[in-house]
Amino acid sequence: MVLKLDHIYKDYMIGKNIIVPVLKDVTLHVEEGEYVAIMGPSGSGKSTLMNIVGCLDRPTKGTYELAGENVLKKDDKDMAFVRLHNLGFVFQNFQLLARQTALENVSLPLVYAGVKKKERMKRATEALTRVGLEDRITFTPSQLSGGQKQRVAIARAMVNRPKILLADEPTGALDSKSSTQLMDLFEKLNEEGVTIIMITHSPEIAAYAKRTVDIFDGEISERGGDTHEN
Repeated sequence: MVLKLDHIYKDYMIGKNIIVPVLKDVTLHVEEGEYVAIMGPSGSGKSTLMNIVGCLDRPTKGTYELAGENVLKKDDKDMAFVRLHNLGFVFQNFQLLARQTALENVSLPLVYAGVKKKERMKRATEALTRVGLEDRITFTPSQLSGGQKQRVAIARAMVNRPKILLADEPTGALDSKSSTQLMDLFEKLNEEGVTIIMITHSPEIAAYAKRTVDIFDGEISERGGDTHEN
C-alpha cells in the first residue's frame, strides 16, 4: 500500500468561533501502480484533499501513511523532504519558469535534491524524452504549445522518480486534442508502473482512470472505474 488516509477530517476556523468542516471522515487507500481519479464539483473538498495527500497541508484529525511512513509525525522540514522525494506535482497552469528552458525547468527538483549537474542534465533529458519532447529541450515555455508545456511539467514531476504522481485538473488549460494526448501519456506512464492520483471535475477525463472516487460536500464514495477505450 503506497498511500493510506484513514478517518481524515479537515476544519477551518472563521474568526474565533465559527468552525467550517471541509473533509469529513475521509478514508482512501491507494495501491502501488493504481490510477485513481478523484472527481467532484467546485467546493466539494477535492483540492483540500489533494493538499493533504501532497503534504502541503495537515488534517485536523486522522492518520496518513505514505510509503509506510506516518508523515503527520514529521516536522515541516521533513515534510518538505517527503514532497521532494515521494511526490510529483502536475498543475492546471503548468507553473513553469518563463525564462528557463524545458531542460532547466525539468532539472529544478534535482537541484533541490542536491544532484550534481551532469547527472541532473542526464536525468532531465531522459524525462523529456519519456514524454516525447527530446527535440524541445532548449525551448522556453513561450515557444511551446499548451500541451507541450504540460508535458514539460509532467517530466519535471517525474524526474525525481516519485512514489506518486499527483495531477490537479491537468487538462484544465488545454484544448480537447491536447487533453486527449495528455491522457494517453498518463495511460502510458501508468502502464509503466507509475501510481497516479488525478483530480478532475470532468467525467470524460475521469474515465481514463482505472478507479474513480467521488467527493461531495467533504465526503467520498467509491465507484467502479473502467479503463478508457479509444
